Amino acid sequence: MCGRFTLISPASKIGELLSLAEIGAFPPRYNIAPTQPILVAMADGERHGGNESGRRALLARWGLIPAWAKDPRELPLLFNARSETAAEKAAFRGAMRYRRCLVPADGFYEWQVQGKRRQPFLLRPRSREPFCFAGLMETYLAADGSEIDTAAILTTAANETLLPIHQRMPVVVPQGAYQRWLDCRGYAPAEVADLMASAPEDFFEAIPISDKVNSVANVSPDLQDPVPLAPQAANTAPAPSQLDLF
Repeated sequence: MCGRFTLISPASKIGELLSLAEIGAFPPRYNIAPTQPILVAMADGERHGGNESGRRALLARWGLIPAWAKDPRELPLLFNARSETAAEKAAFRGAMRYRRCLVPADGFYEWQVQGKRRQPFLLRPRSREPFCFAGLMETYLAADGSEIDTAAILTTAANETLLPIHQRMPVVVPQGAYQRWLDCRGYAPAEVADLMASAPEDFFEAIPISDKVNSVANVSPDLQDPVPLAPQAANTAPAPSQLDLF
């Protein structure tokens, strides 16, 4: 699962990562939560070749709304999509085939259940370099005629490194596969299924942090300061979440 993440690298570095000729400046964000706007990159179908990679960046609401939805309030908040079933689920099938995207990040947060307590962790690359989640994008036409770009992050089974913390983890797309993931015309979902694997065991490091991250109102850098880990944390099995169903 991925319910919070962080993007603190400067826009210039994200532009380089995504091979974007232009990208607007944005402030560092330490506690990005569902329903908030997130940065995504897509293949630029309308003016392919407009930059070297044929990609464009845009902001989307984190929480996908299927195009066919009549009243989004009647749907659960679809901020994650299970990679194993996204190509068949009605909510994600169209986006998986035609509107795959990349979601840049510097890390994400996950909570380990310890009895009645939940210990938060920052999961960040050992390289300390930004990376991209596999995402899906859908534009929803509201009843008033306005259009809302929305997105979800794909998840997969946790690798052995993360499994003691949680059973699921977001899909990380290798940088060399960005073009294949975004090329929905050239590659059907079955042809990118190999990209939806768990990240390599040595990709992330797990940093125990304070419960300040629990509140979306807390957005300061000290959210990521390490804290001592309780001894029982290493022996606590992860608990399933009902949100993993999506």
